[in-house]
Amino acid sequence: MDRNLEHLKRRLTASHFARLMRIASPTLHEYVAEVVALCNPDKVFIGTDSEEDREYTRQAALAKGEEALLATPGHTIHFDSPLDQARDKRGTQFLLPHGTELGPEINSIERGAGLKEIRSLLRDSMVGREMFVKFFCLGPVGSEFSIPCVQITDSAYVAHSEDLLYRPGYEEFVRLGPSARFFRVVHAQGQLQEGGLGLLVCSNIEKRRVYIDLEEEVIYSVNTQYGGNSIGPKELAMRLAIKRASQEGWLTEHMLIMGVHGPSGRISYFTGAFPSLCGKTSTATVPGETILGDDIAYLRKIDGQVRAVNVEKGVFGIIDGVNPKDDPLIWKVLRSPGEVIFSNVLVTEERDVYWNGMGYASPSRGVKYAGEWTPGKKDDSGAEVPPSHKNARFTYELRRMENVDPRLDDPEGVPVAGIIYGARDSDTWVPVEEAFDWAHGIITKGAALESETTAATIGQEGVRVFNPKSNLDFLSVPIGRYIQDNLDFGTGLKKPPRIFSVNYFLRNERGEFLNDREDKRVWLKWMEPRVHDEVGAIVGPTGLLPRYEDLRALFKKVLGRDYPRDAYREQFAIRVPENLAKIDRLEKIYSERVKDTPPLVFSLFEHQRSRLLQLRRTHGDRVPPDSLEAAG
Repeated sequence: MDRNLEHLKRRLTASHFARLMRIASPTLHEYVAEVVALCNPDKVFIGTDSEEDREYTRQAALAKGEEALLATPGHTIHFDSPLDQARDKRGTQFLLPHGTELGPEINSIERGAGLKEIRSLLRDSMVGREMFVKFFCLGPVGSEFSIPCVQITDSAYVAHSEDLLYRPGYEEFVRLGPSARFFRVVHAQGQLQEGGLGLLVCSNIEKRRVYIDLEEEVIYSVNTQYGGNSIGPKELAMRLAIKRASQEGWLTEHMLIMGVHGPSGRISYFTGAFPSLCGKTSTATVPGETILGDDIAYLRKIDGQVRAVNVEKGVFGIIDGVNPKDDPLIWKVLRSPGEVIFSNVLVTEERDVYWNGMGYASPSRGVKYAGEWTPGKKDDSGAEVPPSHKNARFTYELRRMENVDPRLDDPEGVPVAGIIYGARDSDTWVPVEEAFDWAHGIITKGAALESETTAATIGQEGVRVFNPKSNLDFLSVPIGRYIQDNLDFGTGLKKPPRIFSVNYFLRNERGEFLNDREDKRVWLKWMEPRVHDEVGAIVGPTGLLPRYEDLRALFKKVLGRDYPRDAYREQFAIRVPENLAKIDRLEKIYSERVKDTPPLVFSLFEHQRSRLLQLRRTHGDRVPPDSLEAAG
């Protein structure tokens, strides 16, 4: 028996050692032995795919004070530290060899120095605690899309969350044995202290670190509990997958996957990338359609066709603003018995939960992550304290939703008919538009994605944030290479997916929104027949626009209401100065901030500028779509 196995045999009980030995992977054994020796836990739990092990994890989260029971059966509450409520963008860094860089937009640290620091923080971090070793499959089990992943953590809350979010992978590791090429995650909570309800939260946030080693495909996370920093298979492993996909010729995207239903029972599958607060969740869960995923997708070319899978099987969603009118399907899950983890919402005296924008009057008192709360409570700066955090979350399995698509776990994935890029844009993009072709869509829709901030997020509204394909925060390759990877992916396809842009936030000169929240249902129902060439379009300078007659019929059929021509002309007018300004901004970004921008980016931007200038010469600064139609 080699040294790693001898060490593990001493540290693990006989039954858990036997569980680990069922996986015939010396690489895995070496990794687990190394982390056990480094973190030095009192106990090691090797999780299998059994329901008994899932239940053990659930109960451990309660017993260890990381979750507490709520009144509704199956519901629990978790609190994070007031300083640990979101992804740590500054503290999340790639470990890169000396002399290597990914570009100024991507955080990194020299690999040797980073490994030395993170290992010092992890050393003896689990003394007196239990280590959970959990196995998951990113993507459907037994699929060419899928990537095995092992998570090591001392947080039962993190392990419990992952049981809801990811497909079990222990038997997949057993099946693959020594051939498994897997992602690795190690997470330690660090020192803990009591927060609201006596739940334990992290206390040394100043030493929070999230490091990503691209060479060894390992994620290190320490001194944090918040899911975005600690749930390794999520966006942290997404960064590893982007690098692997770039090397192997497929794509890892920050995208929803949904089925849009057409005539005669037809389902057309769309993926969609939306920055935060741009309508991603509301699109993925729109009534009448089916959902496969709301966050991360793997896309591969198979027999000349793009196919996609959801990396996850659950949802770690923002709860702020969820209400029964706008989000009926999510609401039903959140208000019904069944396994749900709430985080950083208010807990009432009746052990129920309350969150911002719920649609009901707030309770007279409650407990939140920062302690006791009453209406009108002020913080140290004099600002009123809301009942819950704006980034409060819920976690549950997608199978709980009534509109889950039956192909959620299809190992072959689903064929992608269309790709949607959505933005929060008050003055430029029309509500829905189709790109001319694959390259035009990738560059002028995906690579051109910007989103305006809101006052609720940083205190200043309307600041445009550059976020190509809604993936900037997670890129592990230079932006220029990532765009080229997407362009190359379109070659050799028998029928490339159509690419669309949507914008639910267009305003008029008075600052009023031009769309209702429900209008997205119509835009989806226009895109579905477009991918089958069943409806026509108007050729504009920035893409293909819907015809009025088609939208009027859809508004009546889908929403049961009239759609005035004046509304159509205002919503779909080409705003020439704003579109030209957007091109100027993007050209500056891609010439100054992005390394190795593909030349085609500048070429297509210039072609788009020429079309806009020609339109201005003939029709002026704001051009209704029927003027384009009349001009042919």
